[in-house]
Amino acid sequence: MNPGLAHIDWRAPWLAPCRALGEPLAQQVVTGHCGRAALNVAGTAPVRFVPQADLPPGMAYEQFIHDTGCVPTRDGLHDFFNGLCWMRFPRTKRLLNRLQAAEIQAAGVGPVRGPVRDALTLFDENAALLQAPDALWDALLARDWQRLFVDLRPLWAQARLDLFGHALLEKLVAPYKSITAHVYRAPVPTGLGGDTAGWDAWLEGRLSAAELGTKPFTPLPVLGVPGWWPANEDPAFYTDAAVFRPARVSA
Repeated sequence: MNPGLAHIDWRAPWLAPCRALGEPLAQQVVTGHCGRAALNVAGTAPVRFVPQADLPPGMAYEQFIHDTGCVPTRDGLHDFFNGLCWMRFPRTKRLLNRLQAAEIQAAGVGPVRGPVRDALTLFDENAALLQAPDALWDALLARDWQRLFVDLRPLWAQARLDLFGHALLEKLVAPYKSITAHVYRAPVPTGLGGDTAGWDAWLEGRLSAAELGTKPFTPLPVLGVPGWWPANEDPAFYTDAAVFRPARVSA
């Protein structure tokens, strides 16, 4: 049986940025309210959430959102977290949708999405945003896990990691060690602090089809983040090369 909204542990550190918004909405759904209705009543998203059946057969999901301002939404964790992201990052979600629609209009809908649509989908589903000291960024980009998580562990007190991808959040409802985020390779400016609206405006001003087509991501096994999982207090946690993979060496 797949976990549902009642299984969300809102005390989990990765949910801290969205707990104040998400926990009361989830509680409404758990106690019998319709998920779409709860998201719509909250009224903070620039779209309306409608039944999945409203999506006409053969029409691309992204095109429908662009044309109607409505998001086909099913019951369950995946679309609930998507709704939360629309509420927290409305400008970025709008931008991602516009870029998807532009790609569809230019190339149509075929069996292969193409690099830009692939990257847009990856961002939407699995991206994370990081605000951190340069030393942490250097170690992350080098995939030097020992330095990132052990040697520089105290520096994580100065970092903020926000999980944007709704599929990523869904997976973390039932955590397992290998869950890996695609961190957007641009550091969130420290001057923005923890202001989500500021992060949203910054992202909207940065992201473009051209940049996303280069796949500007780096992997981060999120349960390695200090304070996010009790087992990572032991440095041996990071020696699992099946999860904490070294950077590829160019031939």
